[in-house]
Amino acid sequence: MNHSISLTVNGARRDFVLDDPRVTLLDLLRERLHLTGTKKGCDRGQCGACTILVDGKRINSCLALAISHDGADILTIEGLARGDRLHPVQAAFIAHDGFQCGFCTPGQIMSAIGMMQEAQAGNDPERIRECMSGNLCRCGAYAGIVDAVLEAQAGADETNQRRSA
Repeated sequence: MNHSISLTVNGARRDFVLDDPRVTLLDLLRERLHLTGTKKGCDRGQCGACTILVDGKRINSCLALAISHDGADILTIEGLARGDRLHPVQAAFIAHDGFQCGFCTPGQIMSAIGMMQEAQAGNDPERIRECMSGNLCRCGAYAGIVDAVLEAQAGADETNQRRSA
């Protein structure tokens, strides 16, 4: 039995026919849309390499059935930059060496953006480490990751203050 779903992926509506209701969002993104920035790490929801934003909230796409998210708005690492202009979190990761091998970086960045949108980050490095604890980095780039999130959060706070003034 086939199932039809519609998703908005990185701003574009996409319609799919699923012949298997067990297809995960991760596999749909990687295999059907060729959006390979979202990584398949553990495939068990333990490493965070597959983190994406669904309706503004961060999730492990390896654990999410695509059929359960019919109508959802999905943002992946490929949807962040605007032309040559990087998202502020992407730029901060580069500025602070928030990566080494880069495998976990897309999931780390998406998790950081989700955390900031959830108003969880603040300016407390320990709180950031706790909120990002579901995203593992085998290379140990955690100090750079925390510094990048702090810089991006400070920039977002400044922008919000200017808008409200």
